[in-house]
Amino acid sequence: MTPSAADSPAELIISACTVLVHDDQERIGFREDAAIVVRDGIVEAVTGTEAAAGLPAAERVDARGQVALPGLINCHTHAPMVALRGLAEDLPTEAWFNDVVWPVESNLTDRDVELGARLACAEMIRAGVTCFADHYFAMDAVADVVAECGMRALLGQAFFSSQGPEGRERSLDFALRRRGSAGGRVTTALAPHAPYTVDDTDLAATAGLAREHGLPVHLHAAENRAQTEASLARHGVTPIEVLHRTGVLDTDLLLAHGTGIIDRDLPLLERAGGRTAVACAPRGYLEFAWPDTTPVRALRGVGVDVGLATDGAASNNSLDVWESMALTSLVQKSAEGDPRWLTSRQALHHATLQSARAVGLGEEVGAIAPGRRADIVLVDLTGPHTRPVHDLAATLVHSARSADVRTTIVDGRILMRDRELLSIDVPRVVQELEERLPALVDRGHGRRIQEYDT
Repeated sequence: MTPSAADSPAELIISACTVLVHDDQERIGFREDAAIVVRDGIVEAVTGTEAAAGLPAAERVDARGQVALPGLINCHTHAPMVALRGLAEDLPTEAWFNDVVWPVESNLTDRDVELGARLACAEMIRAGVTCFADHYFAMDAVADVVAECGMRALLGQAFFSSQGPEGRERSLDFALRRRGSAGGRVTTALAPHAPYTVDDTDLAATAGLAREHGLPVHLHAAENRAQTEASLARHGVTPIEVLHRTGVLDTDLLLAHGTGIIDRDLPLLERAGGRTAVACAPRGYLEFAWPDTTPVRALRGVGVDVGLATDGAASNNSLDVWESMALTSLVQKSAEGDPRWLTSRQALHHATLQSARAVGLGEEVGAIAPGRRADIVLVDLTGPHTRPVHDLAATLVHSARSADVRTTIVDGRILMRDRELLSIDVPRVVQELEERLPALVDRGHGRRIQEYDT
């Protein structure tokens, strides 16, 4: 539909930009000299700049020389872990968990989580991320930050079986209390940590609760090949087979990493009773020297969406989904031995519609189209590192950087304009967080919140 000048003023009109669009087969395309009309937080129309020039609007953004993309989605992270960025470097996975991360996390207070979440949201907004899926502790603090700063998030209160039934009950309580909050921008999930820290009884109970209350499940599984081999040696089944026998595969499931998914798992994933998606965070896999990566091609072959992610900044050092997009494309080419696999357009499809479906928002975000929420980022392609442009998709994936994002918009609200953050006071957050770091990083107590033993 094309609005008429007689309509009441639009909330926002973005004009003179190139818009990433999807056709009815979900193929990526670009519309030049376009305008986006936003009303009540929803994209009302994508039209021509000239057609929109006479329309009344409360606010206008001239995006000349910029590309409008659907806001990026970080499909699996632990946002408050930015407080641990760089603390546990050059370590194998077991030492990373047992010697550093889980001892430090035993010190966490709600205030630490809040400050970490604020800093993480600031980083993501500046990198063009409008939505993230988080799996951590003290999630009421994270939900409050999301509500205040204007982002969108799928949040889950993590739990281990070592916490007893109370851990699972807290996860359910959080999910029921906070879903639909922040004007609908917060959705929630049940969040068992992983099959190696949550036993079959708790996993089966979680699956039952998810079906009863209409909640998705967000957990780590088959994170790496060593976990799969350990599960086979100890129990005779893969982590994916554990999820199948406990009923978790019959829920709407967001599975983190999956680099240990093997061929025998694929038929189970294909027949899963719920919506199943996998979040791929390639930088962390490289840092831990895992021999495999998320088998994107095989997963797509059985109908599983693969969204882009960063994991927490303690393992990834960054919450830059733009980097994850480029690395996913490059690592997949290497893993498959095929330079034609994961083209730039395929990478953009994973970054947009597949990521939206992975977090359960496939009908709301992930595309700039009438009826979708106005989660939009504007990317400046006038810098020398992005010129000339022979293939716009390739330029976006492999030449542009998150620092080229000029403006970030969620639900029609501008959260960053011309690189200026409008909803988070970063210097204040950094000052208080750094004052709290000595108590947070102390490991002299010898406690761990959990043991890494797959």
